[in-house]
Amino acid sequence: MSQIPEIGTPARTQAILNRYRLSAKKSLGQNFLTDLNVLNKIVQAADVTENDNVIEIGPGIGSLTEQLAKRARRVVAFEIDENLLPVLEDTLSPYDNVTIVNEDILQANLPQVIKQTFEPGHPLKLVANLPYYITTPILMNILGSQVDFEVIVVMMQKEVADRLTAKPGIKAYGSLSVAVQFVANTEIAFDVPHTAFIPQPKVDSAIVKLTHREPYPVMPYDAHTMMGFVKGCFAHRRKSLWNNLQGIFGKQPEVKERIAQVLDELGISAQIRPEKLTVENFIELTNAFHNNGLL
Repeated sequence: MSQIPEIGTPARTQAILNRYRLSAKKSLGQNFLTDLNVLNKIVQAADVTENDNVIEIGPGIGSLTEQLAKRARRVVAFEIDENLLPVLEDTLSPYDNVTIVNEDILQANLPQVIKQTFEPGHPLKLVANLPYYITTPILMNILGSQVDFEVIVVMMQKEVADRLTAKPGIKAYGSLSVAVQFVANTEIAFDVPHTAFIPQPKVDSAIVKLTHREPYPVMPYDAHTMMGFVKGCFAHRRKSLWNNLQGIFGKQPEVKERIAQVLDELGISAQIRPEKLTVENFIELTNAFHNNGLL
């Protein structure tokens, strides 16, 4: 096994692609990572150990999967592309701790797969290079799955990573920032240049690390309603909170009076822009508008 170059090297990747006559599918957002240093840093960012169970999404030809298999107790990788199944069976044949699930992660019953595949009593981690075209739906699906991941370490487009980790007052801060930071601590572990891939994407990437966050001192009466409210607040980014709130609730005089009353009670300026508001502010607004009968 040691005499065979690792999957994540440019030469081995190209050899695998040639052997199976593979090319990256744009429709599935496929780009093959060919930098062992980056692969190792991803695994290190998740601090994967032999005691850990790991979920991977989109293993491709197995470059990250191989590095995870070397360190983890067990790896379950979801691959939607049927053409890659025989490739993965070949490339990962030296490892008996890997299971490939040919299923769309957005359709999968993740808790059931975890229960059927992993031995309980071990930390569960998610480590993946997410397809760029569907990064946000996958991430929100994972965060809403009620699966207790100790850590989530995922690669995504740098622009999306900046939005996930942005703080209030920064241009990148928006409804996605609020949605993710409501449930997790977020940080960019490191950036990845586009030159680390075959074929090279047109954008740079970043590794984002998400960890547990304690619930806020005050929680929204309903998280789903809050997220819909937050999206409404960011519907017109250049407009004030006041204008966006009228877009959500309406412009009738009595409605405007109730909106003004809530803002006054919370000490929030009507002219502030939504990107200046913290997650806590959005929680307060959600609960106040609910108590006021508007939400």
